[in-house]
Amino acid sequence: MAAMLRLYNTLTREKAPFAPIDPSNVRVYACGPTVYDAAHIGNARPIIVFDLLFRLLRHLYGEAHVTYARNVTDVDDKINLRAAERGITIRELTDGTLKSFHEDVRALGVLLPEDVNVPGERPRFVEPRATDHIVEMVALIEGLIAAGHAYVAEGHVLFDVPSMPDYGALSKRPLDEMEAGARVEVAPYKRSALDFVLWKPSKPGEPSWPSPAGIAEPGRPGWHIECSAMSWKHLGQTFDIHAGGIDLIFPHHENEVAQSRCCFGTDVMANVWLHNGFLQVEGEKMSKSLGNFVTIREVLKDWPGEVVRLAMLKTHYRQPIDWTLRGLEESGRMLERWYEIVGDEAAAPEAGAALVEPLLDDLNTPAALAELHRLDAPADLKAGANLMGLLLPTRSSRAAARVAASGVDVARVEALIEQRRVARAAKDWPASDHVRDALAALGVTVKDNKDGTTTWTVAK
Repeated sequence: MAAMLRLYNTLTREKAPFAPIDPSNVRVYACGPTVYDAAHIGNARPIIVFDLLFRLLRHLYGEAHVTYARNVTDVDDKINLRAAERGITIRELTDGTLKSFHEDVRALGVLLPEDVNVPGERPRFVEPRATDHIVEMVALIEGLIAAGHAYVAEGHVLFDVPSMPDYGALSKRPLDEMEAGARVEVAPYKRSALDFVLWKPSKPGEPSWPSPAGIAEPGRPGWHIECSAMSWKHLGQTFDIHAGGIDLIFPHHENEVAQSRCCFGTDVMANVWLHNGFLQVEGEKMSKSLGNFVTIREVLKDWPGEVVRLAMLKTHYRQPIDWTLRGLEESGRMLERWYEIVGDEAAAPEAGAALVEPLLDDLNTPAALAELHRLDAPADLKAGANLMGLLLPTRSSRAAARVAASGVDVARVEALIEQRRVARAAKDWPASDHVRDALAALGVTVKDNKDGTTTWTVAK
């Protein structure tokens, strides 16, 4: 039986014990990337946070008993425009962008499907793409029309928001207040200003698919319907946890709830809703106009992915995070200290209860990291850090990877270190310092150990 996990549920605005619908198949859905361009550092936060949730659930319920779905949006206005600008298909664009996304998040210590899925067994991690689930979207839309919750108008299908009396329960926005505050100028084919698009006509040159019944011309889905369709396909009509950024609560997640509940006649779409807080850069909102818009790949040019991951986890996931140079520097120093402690030690069989306990309290990563600081047994420290996606390589393999990535001439470094050893043995300190300076110019740092040996690393 799993230890008791408590999670803050956006739906209830309360922290409560987590009770899965089926402990033998705990089901989690997270909103993933829209693959039209490089993901920015703000996008990395939910990816890292919910990767930690996935790791913790696997620890609690068993690796074979957790199913994680993280979707890929591979059709929308931005994707269509970018593909048209480049003269390629949306699949060509999104395949390339998704490949880059995978490379970026792997560097952050994030699990990918191939890391956890076992051939011949039910997939434990699926990454559904919107364009592979058009049939499910059309089926949902037709179900909503049949149930009286959607209507066809001028080639569009729209969700009839007033047909759902408790619309707004997730975001805590009463329907009557939203109706009173709705903008005056709306599309003439809408019955209510609040109604949102489930399906729309494709413009000339845009990708299109056979439309739901009642529309002759091909079209394409609206944004919100894809997540209802993909979660249904891979997790069922009702599942355990839905996760995403706080900016998605309204309208995206609110509309997902409306679509799924009204189509299937269920009381909830997901029992628990988790949302991570915003990210700011040096105290300001990240934006291209301010010049502080940073992609994951740009950050990885200057910082190891593990440093980025730790910097993210130092702040509780529901709180805003201030992305600063100082925070990255502190995270880098923390990791160096831990690698000195664990060396090449193997991890203990599993993380200790003292480390797991704060994570059980709504993923309290600051408290968990404080516990890591108190651990001095290398095997225990490594096991606890591994659960959080940290200290996964050994000190030696990490150092070797750094050297390989740096392109430094190993033979030249070793020769210089030998020159320095000879100079130190002869007490020729100026010559020793000169060699150290030459090594530093190569990005190499040397350390003289108590046993008389000298080790070296490259910066990054």
